[in-house]
Amino acid sequence: MVIRGKWAQHPELLLARSRNGVIRVADLESEDMSSSTIYARCLPGGPWQRPLPGIVLLHNTEPTPNELLTAALLYSGAKSMLTGVAACRLHGLRPAALPKGDDLHMLIPHERKVRSTGFVTMERTIRFPEPKTIGEVPTAPLVRATTDAVRRLRESSPVEEVLIEAVQSGRCSPQALLWELNHGTQRGTAIPRRLLSSWIDIRSMAESRARTLSRRLPTPPSHWNCEVFDNRGKYLGRPDAWWDEVGLAWEIDSFDFHFRRADYSRTVNRNARYTASGILVVQTLPSRLRDDPAGVLTELIAAHEVAAARPRPAVRLAAAA
Repeated sequence: MVIRGKWAQHPELLLARSRNGVIRVADLESEDMSSSTIYARCLPGGPWQRPLPGIVLLHNTEPTPNELLTAALLYSGAKSMLTGVAACRLHGLRPAALPKGDDLHMLIPHERKVRSTGFVTMERTIRFPEPKTIGEVPTAPLVRATTDAVRRLRESSPVEEVLIEAVQSGRCSPQALLWELNHGTQRGTAIPRRLLSSWIDIRSMAESRARTLSRRLPTPPSHWNCEVFDNRGKYLGRPDAWWDEVGLAWEIDSFDFHFRRADYSRTVNRNARYTASGILVVQTLPSRLRDDPAGVLTELIAAHEVAAARPRPAVRLAAAA
């Protein structure tokens, strides 16, 4: 006679003990289920599956992202939290700005020893942050999640994308991100620290891309972030880039990049001052520097030709004002 536990008569008990249909093997055993039965039910063709060691999913169809996240949390144990790219998604950063991939990066206290396996990367840390709960998921703060994400990237472009997205959200500053990188593990921090160090000294991260793109112009800008005045000493603006020989200004800005919509009215007023003083201005959205660099270059070359074909406006740089 085969003796079966209470789970056989009341299968709803297993779902009640689970989280999103995910349950630990230890919890199944506590319901009088033998390890051999658990193993057999997780074999190919069986009703369950085992996404991670010691973790069972109570169906045999494709796991959902939420089920995989639950499995990772159960596997990593108490006091663990999600960090990295997946945590950045939960914080609301745009998926298009984040690296692709379904792997989950978990932080655990340094004294815990849990192996990385499958789609889960475990990281023991002494600097264990206070988690933020997002939809019942303990999640690393955005600054920490962002720095953990970029430390695992090896090329400048995706690192730059993630950092820009985090700062554009209005919840991270370059200074805060750099502090986190400087006070944590140094593995993989060279690229993000270099980028953040340069961004602290310039008005926006978009200018970093603009400087790189400008090197491909036949005539690069003569100045960056210089103050421009008219002949009476009236302040006109501080263009991101300036061609002094022809009086051409290049501005890379928009209210969505500079975080506050109030900046939009200042942009309109600034451009009106440029126009009244005869300055030709090219205005570029930050996203175009990434998505349409060839188009931006074409516009700047054409604008420089137009500016060079007319008399230079009567304006001066700050040193001469």
